[in-house]
Amino acid sequence: MTTVEVAKTHELSIAPIAGYLGAEVSGIDLREGISAETAERLRSALYRFRVLFFRDQPIDHAQQIAFTRIFGPVTPAHPHRYTDKSPEGFPEILEVDSRIYAKRFGTPQYSYASFWHQDVTALINPPAVTALRAEIVPAVGGDTTWTDLVAAYANLPESLKAFLDGLYAENRFGGRAPKWAEGSESDGLVKQTPIISEHPVVRLHPITGERILHVNPGFTSRIVGLSPRQSDRVLDLLFEEITNPAYTVRIRWTPDSLGIWDNRAVAHLAPTDLDHLDVVRVLHRTTVEGEIPVGVDGKPSRPVSGEPFYSDETLANRP
Repeated sequence: MTTVEVAKTHELSIAPIAGYLGAEVSGIDLREGISAETAERLRSALYRFRVLFFRDQPIDHAQQIAFTRIFGPVTPAHPHRYTDKSPEGFPEILEVDSRIYAKRFGTPQYSYASFWHQDVTALINPPAVTALRAEIVPAVGGDTTWTDLVAAYANLPESLKAFLDGLYAENRFGGRAPKWAEGSESDGLVKQTPIISEHPVVRLHPITGERILHVNPGFTSRIVGLSPRQSDRVLDLLFEEITNPAYTVRIRWTPDSLGIWDNRAVAHLAPTDLDHLDVVRVLHRTTVEGEIPVGVDGKPSRPVSGEPFYSDETLANRP
């Protein structure tokens, strides 16, 4: 985004809310049918602002799935088969429920992942887009923060860009260290079904062509070809860069609000300010099928373990 403006199409209003990313969308009711013109406007806005936020949208699971489908085929909730990940009849919905997570992770937790991450970059084709709808949110706390990975790369010195452009990074659940209790359901699933991929450290956006610093603390475990010490130092530097507050936007959840983001171009941080409070936080996540990342040299990501994560629609149409 190079200018600050409010763009309107009929009733639709898209207003930027931070210097690098984020816009609030109003003048639309997601319970109603969305025209082709409006859908295209929303897609263009997402690729420009990276995070779109909608208020006062009392939609249900089916309507959320239908809205998410504007941005591409909707995947199942998660590549790991958690026993309680989805509400009955809606396998595309991932429940972000503090009551479920206490059981799953073995410790109190108010979000799917309370650390900086892009969604599921362990996959060879990480989700392209993520949508998250708030049902129950605490009166205080529980905000989500996003950071612009395009801006993080663009503002690096040219010498560092040249070094990074040809590198690959291994991505796995937990990144450099597990983030769940040993013996928990998450621990067992990660060990039973390892999903590991090597992605370009700098990937090209398939729609805009922008260069993206494609690493995140939640999943990136090492830089391929470097020693452990060298890899850790490079990742420490890059993680500090991508979490620069200048590139971020922080948004307050309210009941019936919905956020949608370009998972290729942003990382996000779930709240860490609720662990000492006795509150309930319930949101519902959907994801859009992603493509295999491609680096600046035109070479794709490399699978190490696990299968591509496709929507049922894609699987049904495969020969």
